[in-house]
Amino acid sequence: MRPSTAADTFGAEAEALFQELASGSTEGILVLDKRGRIAWVNEAALRMHDAHRMDELGDTAVGYRKRYQLHYRTRRKLPAGQYPIDRLMRAGGFHDLCVHVTRKDDDEFHRVFQFRGLALDQVADSCGALVLQDATQRFEAQERFERTFDVNPAPAIICRVSDLRYIKVNNGFVQMTGYSQRSLLGSSSYEIDVLRQAEQRDKAIECLKHGQTIPQMEAVLRQADGSDKYVVVAGQPLDVDGEPCMLFTFIDLTARKQVEQDLRQSEERFSTAFRLAPVPMALSSIEEGKLLEINEAFLQVTGHADKEDANQALSRQQLWVDPQTHQKLAGQLERNSSLRNVELQLRLRSGQFLDCLASAEIVTIGSLRCILWVVQDITQRKRTEAELMQAIEAVMQDASWFSRSVVEKLAQLRGRHGAASNQTELADLTLREQEILHLMCQGKEDREISEALGISRHTVRNHVAAIYSKIGVHRRGAAIIWALERGIGG
Repeated sequence: MRPSTAADTFGAEAEALFQELASGSTEGILVLDKRGRIAWVNEAALRMHDAHRMDELGDTAVGYRKRYQLHYRTRRKLPAGQYPIDRLMRAGGFHDLCVHVTRKDDDEFHRVFQFRGLALDQVADSCGALVLQDATQRFEAQERFERTFDVNPAPAIICRVSDLRYIKVNNGFVQMTGYSQRSLLGSSSYEIDVLRQAEQRDKAIECLKHGQTIPQMEAVLRQADGSDKYVVVAGQPLDVDGEPCMLFTFIDLTARKQVEQDLRQSEERFSTAFRLAPVPMALSSIEEGKLLEINEAFLQVTGHADKEDANQALSRQQLWVDPQTHQKLAGQLERNSSLRNVELQLRLRSGQFLDCLASAEIVTIGSLRCILWVVQDITQRKRTEAELMQAIEAVMQDASWFSRSVVEKLAQLRGRHGAASNQTELADLTLREQEILHLMCQGKEDREISEALGISRHTVRNHVAAIYSKIGVHRRGAAIIWALERGIGG
């Protein structure tokens, strides 16, 4: 059954008016006569009510109430006299009324309609017209937003742009600031300033006034107890109930600020200890080997005037005696993360060499990975050891003159002072060479070794020369000491 036409109901004089009103309109239109009956509806109104014929809406206000039940958005039921049809009959036109609509014979029917009433006094026998908009999707989206807004742990608050008052706040913001919802809702942004001490405060205020996105920036929120909280704040424009608003969201920076403060204090303590340390210390970049920082003790021991002077020496490859030292040790550090007591040489400003024991670790300063060097000057110790070894070597040229106990004590003395730098393992010697070295430790001459092993003296001398070459010595006494240190001849 097609809907009645305006011409059927009111005559030709009103037909043009209703054709213009209904033509191509997405809004629903219900026309009431002066007796309170529904006289005409358009197709959009039928679709909104999930009806096919006009009589399915009910002929009167009473019939409409029997089929459809209306509630305010607070879920409170509308009294009979407040239904849109009753309002139109009683008072003529009215402004927007937004209600939830359900059908008593269909539990799945749920709509949100926005009604407004139009008086049609100039049309004969007409009381007025109800104009409907289906706001279901918009309000469902808004309800989803509000549910998400309320349960979202991220602090958020919504400010109305027209008067800069807060109209919604979630639990995250309440918990972060200590304010109650009651004290926040309705308060002004001048009272609780969410942009206080913002990095770009003036720009943010302009964006707020014009309803534009406010980019992320750091700010300081005054909490309910009067203390300050560092946050990152951002603003996103949105409409709430048709009004332009700004959604402010926050990230609490308390933990990050505490970490930054702890790190800053740690770096200050490190800097103080580094600067005042009595031992030479240096920081270098792990990739380029450039000196980043050196302490006073390092300057004193190397003779450089300042860090720039030391860096110039480094750039000329005059700091490390071996230019590949830093690269080699950096590679070992990457694998092991630390090095302990590595012997190396530094070139002093005077051009002399400094024998050092260096320990190093990889450290991170800010975001830069560096090498922390601790250097110990062992020049005097090396000189003392060298002098001692020269004396020992002088008297050990012919070990056969000494008793076995004296030789062993001399070997132990040499070992305690660490002059033996050759780390050749016994496995490098052949079995025959080990046999000959064992006999040498017993004080036997080449002739006696030849007779004991049944080989010629020439072969013995060749084996002895090979032993000297492998263990890095040049005298018989040094070879005997080397052997005794490793348990040969014991």
